[in-house]
Amino acid sequence: MDIKNNKSLDIVTLGRATIDINPADFKDPFVDSEYFNKFVGGSAANTSVGLAKLGCKVGFLCCVSDDSLGDFVISYLKQSGVDTSHIVRAEKGIMLGLAFTEVINGKTNLMMYRDENVADLKLDIKDIDEDFIASARFLLVSGTSLSASPSREAALKAMALAKKHGVKIIFDIDYRAQVWKSKEEISTYYTIAAQNAFMIQGSREEFDLMDYIFSPGMNDEETAEYWFAQGAEILIIKHGSEGSYVFTKEDKLKVLPFKVELMKATGGGDGYSSAFISGLLKGKTIEECAERGTASASIAVASSSCSAAMPDEKQLYDFIESRHREGQKVVYRV
Repeated sequence: MDIKNNKSLDIVTLGRATIDINPADFKDPFVDSEYFNKFVGGSAANTSVGLAKLGCKVGFLCCVSDDSLGDFVISYLKQSGVDTSHIVRAEKGIMLGLAFTEVINGKTNLMMYRDENVADLKLDIKDIDEDFIASARFLLVSGTSLSASPSREAALKAMALAKKHGVKIIFDIDYRAQVWKSKEEISTYYTIAAQNAFMIQGSREEFDLMDYIFSPGMNDEETAEYWFAQGAEILIIKHGSEGSYVFTKEDKLKVLPFKVELMKATGGGDGYSSAFISGLLKGKTIEECAERGTASASIAVASSSCSAAMPDEKQLYDFIESRHREGQKVVYRV
C-alpha cells in the first residue's frame, strides 16, 4: 500500500466533537445517579485523541461552540497532542451536541441531544484550508458531517482537495439519526463520500443505509466486492459484540473482541478506528492492524469514558500481550 510519508501530519480528521456526560457509577440508572463526569466525545474527536495517544500527528477540523464547553474541547484536544489550529467557533448561542449514557440491565442507553443547529454542523466551506489538507497522509471524514449544510459542503470540499493532493481518504460512516431527513438522502451522500475513499468503515446496519438506493440487500462479501469495484482498498464491517470483518482485495479476516468485563457499549468503534489506522500509518500488517483495533475497542467498552479511555502505545501493547499469555486469539483468516 503506497502511503506518502513525507508529510507534516499523519492524518486530518473532520467531524463532530461533543460533550459526554456519564454517571460516575454505571451501576445506577441515570435517574438514580447523583454524580456525573464530563468528557470530550464525538466520533471524530475520540478518534483524533486515540490516534494522538498512539503517537500519530493529528490535525482536527471541526466547529465548536463559542463558550466554556468549546474551550473545554479545545483544551482537552491540545493536551492530548491534537493540532487544534483549524478548529473554528460557531456563532454565539449555537451549542455543542450533548450525549448522556446509562446502562440498564446490561444494555447501554445513549441519549443524544443535537439538531441541525449544533455547532459541529456549522463547519463552513471557507474553513477548509487547502494547505492543511495537503499536509496530511490521510483524511478521515465522519459521515455525520454530511447530514446537513454547511458541514456537508465543507466535507465534500475537503475530500476534493485530498484527492487533488494525493491524500488517502478514510470514510467512517458514523450514522446518527437526529438530523438526516430520509434514507434516500443518507444513501446519496454516503455513497458520494465512499466512492472517494480508500478505506470505508462502519457497522453492517450503516453499510445497509449507504447501499439503500444503489445496491440494497448485499451481504458482507457482496458489499466488499461492490466497493472494491468503486476503488476502495480496505473495508471494515462491524457486527457489534460478534466482532467484525476486515476485507482487502487479497484477504478476509474475522476479528473477534478480546474478553473484557463490559461496562458500556460506546467508544469501541472509535477505539477500533484509531488503533487500526495508526497501525496502517506505522506500516503494520493488516492482521496486526485488526488486532490493534479490536484491542483498543475492548479497552474502551470496559471503561467509563470514551476519549479518556483511548490507550497509548504501551497500554495497547501490554493489553494485547496479556491476552496472548491467556491464550486468546482474535484474528482469523477466512
